[in-house]
Amino acid sequence: MPLFLKLATAIAVSMASIDVGIDVAPACADEPTVGESRPNILFAIADDWGWPHASIYGDPVCKTPTFDRVAKEGILFEHAFISSPSCTPSRNAILTGQHFWRLGGGANLHSVLDTKHQAFVHLLDRAGYETGHMRKMWGPGDASNWEVNPAGKKFKDFDQFLEMRDSDKPFCFCFGAYDPHRGYKKGSGKKSGMDLDEIRLFDCFPDSETIRSDVADYYFEVQRFDSELGQALKRLEELGQLDNTVVVVTGDHGMPFPRCKSNLYDSGARVPMAVRWPKKIKANRVVTDFVSTTDLAPTFLEIAGVEIPKTMTGQSWMPLFEFSGTEDVALIEDDRDHVIFGKERHVPAQEAPDVGGFPMRAIRTAEFLLIENFRPDRWPNGTPNYKQAQIPSAWLADTDNGPTKTYIVENRDKDDNHRRCYELCFAKRPRFELFDIQADPEQLTNLAYDPEFAEVRDKLHGRLTEELLASDDPRAKDSAAATKYFDSFKYLGQGPRHPSFKKQKRNSKAKN
Repeated sequence: MPLFLKLATAIAVSMASIDVGIDVAPACADEPTVGESRPNILFAIADDWGWPHASIYGDPVCKTPTFDRVAKEGILFEHAFISSPSCTPSRNAILTGQHFWRLGGGANLHSVLDTKHQAFVHLLDRAGYETGHMRKMWGPGDASNWEVNPAGKKFKDFDQFLEMRDSDKPFCFCFGAYDPHRGYKKGSGKKSGMDLDEIRLFDCFPDSETIRSDVADYYFEVQRFDSELGQALKRLEELGQLDNTVVVVTGDHGMPFPRCKSNLYDSGARVPMAVRWPKKIKANRVVTDFVSTTDLAPTFLEIAGVEIPKTMTGQSWMPLFEFSGTEDVALIEDDRDHVIFGKERHVPAQEAPDVGGFPMRAIRTAEFLLIENFRPDRWPNGTPNYKQAQIPSAWLADTDNGPTKTYIVENRDKDDNHRRCYELCFAKRPRFELFDIQADPEQLTNLAYDPEFAEVRDKLHGRLTEELLASDDPRAKDSAAATKYFDSFKYLGQGPRHPSFKKQKRNSKAKN
């Protein structure tokens, strides 16, 4: 059965019942069923860690022995994608098992998640699991409307959780890290011994030592996350619990660099993903099926023997775990030949008085990536005209500040390649973008308006729209109304400012 029909069947909500399209009523599962012997769950998520920055994916500089171990002793996913390349909506989608566009204000960065949406952590807690998290699992945003954080009770670290838990119960712990989110200690990567010449830069970056060193600093924090996770696995081994624990390791979206985080190209939307569960998963498996991080919640619930709420749009990975057929099949599940994802407001990064984001949706297959940009009049990564910004001095504010961003902006007129890189990262974009994955794996050449690819574009767009409608995405129903809806939610954060902003603040303080 096609995936869109599965979604339509699973979602018992009429389009007329939605606030401009989207007030999805919660579906309460029956009292959870509990298995006799349930495994523990350790879910490790890095902050801003994107594909393919792990040694097992072929990165020659970034060394990730713990992630590699999990993958070698279980499954390495080749096509894992987030729901939205922005921290809050990505994590909301993970916790609720739903496409981010179904989550109201929770579809935006620095927001509030309505308590009508059920988080898998709370469902596991009700089913008898000991639950908790450390550092960053949910957010950023305001969770004061929740009696307990959507990610459960917060602990200092994994060791504290293990000491305080009831050892007679199975546990689910979210090993949330701050690494490798900016800022970085400048030069930390090079100082650690990384060879800057060996770093493989995305082709949207000019080749400079400044950028290579910045990427090395990012790698340094990826490796720190990997090392800390290694200590957690060692602790489970000491307790005799490692083989009774499902270990899942991933990131919430791409690296915090231009054309990565907050973008729908693979550099922003594709993430590392590995799962270890020796009681169910054979070692050294590579899965090429397309999976979404919205699949994690229903997977964890099925592992625990808990009924999956009907509102969840993600699909459990149990059939992938239990597959025992020929290992070289193209797909284990026919429906997993693609994935859909998107973005609403990251930062209110447009020019005043516009408080909106850059809304877009995408469908990714093995052959193509199609992106629909619903507001091509807006800046895709925020206005460069910081003096006119809605947030005072917000500067290309959907892209985190850092040496790479500054270098690309300051050197945009150096030569043709620098200008090309600047435009790829920051220039306005047309309504549609289409990329041939085999010929253009980094998705740099837009074929959407090439007559030779018109049929491919239209077919993919029809398929994308069909699935968006089936999942109650207001963008597919009435985009103008959806813009008002998503942009109406209060933004609780700040945003990257132009370098002159700090100088202005210093001068202002000096005068006062």
